[in-house]
Amino acid sequence: MAAKEITVEEKLRALYDLQLIDSRIDEIKNVRGELPLEVQDLEDEVAGMNTRMEKLKADLEVIEDDIKAKKNSIETSKEYIKKYTAQQDNVRNNREFNALSKEVEFQELEIQLAEKHIKEYKAQIEQKNTVIEETQGRLGAREDHLKHKQGELNEILSETKKEEESLIKQSEKYEKQIEDRLVNAYKRIRGNVKNGLAVVPVERGASGGSFFTIPPQVQAEIASRKKIITDEHSGRILVDPALAQEEGDKMEKVFAKMK
Repeated sequence: MAAKEITVEEKLRALYDLQLIDSRIDEIKNVRGELPLEVQDLEDEVAGMNTRMEKLKADLEVIEDDIKAKKNSIETSKEYIKKYTAQQDNVRNNREFNALSKEVEFQELEIQLAEKHIKEYKAQIEQKNTVIEETQGRLGAREDHLKHKQGELNEILSETKKEEESLIKQSEKYEKQIEDRLVNAYKRIRGNVKNGLAVVPVERGASGGSFFTIPPQVQAEIASRKKIITDEHSGRILVDPALAQEEGDKMEKVFAKMK
């Protein structure tokens, strides 16, 4: 819904105030810099390493269960060998004796195979324990680094959170004072320029931050504050230096109260 009708000068003042507020929010975000992303990356890395540790430990449990199963298998084979060996004492002919001998031989092979598997499993355990130890070391280092970075971020957030929240409310308040068309244009320009400056004062006869001279008649129009004028080179909305100074002084007092 469009805001109530206000003069062009009031629109320019509101736009420049909005720019000053949003620039202050940008400054706060710049102070945080890449820290939030660094913390997020570290959190993801630590979570990934913890997941890997859990999987390695789960694998160890499975291997331990496999070793137990093979040991049980060996004991079973030994029982069969005892049984078949005892039966050989009561055979009636060579055919029965040979059949039992083959059963004993088969169980002995089963024991050898189980022992081979147990040896392989133990080698796997040793290898996984080495990986766990190495991962645990790296994990500890990353957790310490994460703790340090979180501390840095929390300190900055604690210093700027209140101010940033107040600034965001002020930004929303000023947006409501300006018609939707101008707010949308302001946001579009802000999104298209690197430093986020959509409203700039005329400085030394040129658009703020630009080297392109503004013709005297255009500067006079800007100073009259009768219409919204944009820089033909950058597309930024232009305000006269006096208005910029007045609004800058006013907003400095507002910002000081927010800290």
